[in-house]
Amino acid sequence: MSDINDRHRDRMARKKAIIDAKIAAADKNIGVLIVNTGNGKGKSSSGFGMAMRAMGHGMKVGVVQFIKGAMSTGEEQFLRRFPDECSFHAMGEGYTWETQNRERDTEKAQQAWEQARAFLRDPSYGMVVLDELNIALKYRYLDVHEVIADLLDRPDMQHAVVTGRAAPQELIEVADTVTEMTVVKHAFKAGIAAQPGTEW
Repeated sequence: MSDINDRHRDRMARKKAIIDAKIAAADKNIGVLIVNTGNGKGKSSSGFGMAMRAMGHGMKVGVVQFIKGAMSTGEEQFLRRFPDECSFHAMGEGYTWETQNRERDTEKAQQAWEQARAFLRDPSYGMVVLDELNIALKYRYLDVHEVIADLLDRPDMQHAVVTGRAAPQELIEVADTVTEMTVVKHAFKAGIAAQPGTEW
């Protein structure tokens, strides 16, 4: 048994040396642009988890929800309890298959981007969460190059989190961190309705 423990300790010591060297090399402190995309669950959930994490560190957070807005969500109800720490704007009118009105959806997305731009120009916000922005970009409600220009022009120490399926390649290329959620299983496919607390 001690042989297994000795080998484990030696492996972990080698791993620690490698990780310590990587940590020492990562010496830049700057706001990061994070993109959560893919067909799996967890894109918005992760974004709002980071919002709460940022608030825990005393950062002010700005949230703009694209597309969503027709129904109240758990994240909105929770974050609105902290108006001095989080400014929350749900600016859509519902899922695109419900609204069925491209012109109106485009108008709402452009209004939402004006709010997002205001956050991205304000250094008092430590984090800006742009929930479902990728959907607005996918349907070309917004110009991806203008969006990227505004994201890259934000204050140096401001973090930006973009969520939604089908992130455009142009955004992926300029982001600092990109995570693609993949589906392994989803309750909805087994006939389980969307549940408060897990889906909204």
